[in-house]
Amino acid sequence: MRGAPGPVWHVERVRILLVEDERRLARVLARGLGLDGFVVDVANDGRGGFLLARTGGYDAMVLDLMLPGMSGLEVCRALRAEDVVTPILVLTARDAERDEVASLSAGADDYLRKPFRYPVLLARLRSLLRRSPLVGGDVLHVGDLEVDSVRREVRRDGRPVPVTAREFALLEVLARADGAVLSKEAILVAAWPGEADDVNLVEARMSGLRRKVDVAFDRRSLETVRGAGYRLVDDRAVAR
Repeated sequence: MRGAPGPVWHVERVRILLVEDERRLARVLARGLGLDGFVVDVANDGRGGFLLARTGGYDAMVLDLMLPGMSGLEVCRALRAEDVVTPILVLTARDAERDEVASLSAGADDYLRKPFRYPVLLARLRSLLRRSPLVGGDVLHVGDLEVDSVRREVRRDGRPVPVTAREFALLEVLARADGAVLSKEAILVAAWPGEADDVNLVEARMSGLRRKVDVAFDRRSLETVRGAGYRLVDDRAVAR
């Protein structure tokens, strides 16, 4: 059930609203997200979810479509009508294309079909948070490596590091993971949602990124964890 170990952001600040009427699934998801460092509130019906979400106190929302009281679509429309900008990940057993289109048109930001794998849900949620203006600072620091999420710039020890757009997306995902190991699959979904489906892309971009960020500075901050994935660490002690 668990995804990559450890938090993604400094997630004591990141609050998730889970709206799911299947109580066992809600408990399992809330526990998993809690173990991954998020603060999770749960509502088991659409009306309750709407009333909680309209407070604007959440950084993201995981929303089922088939809910008692108000449907997920009605919740989406009502929140957007009140200018609530909380990112919404729709989670549903409906698999028709029209349901996905309707959800996105109603204001949802992403759509995930049941059954699903928890690491995929976690990666999708992290991707929403990464793109959200509600979460995280502008400049991420991992040792002397700086990742500026607004200017889309990278610096090491104060010196600019030229990277491509895909390399930047990859580095930003790892920087926000706060030292956690991310699988290739999780990185693929989080860094380039909907744009790529081949994990070999992760390896190729990692190779180029490592040459620019590490090799050029005689450093080893981008680590490969055999059989698990990659992580970004502060390697200054090793470098010295």
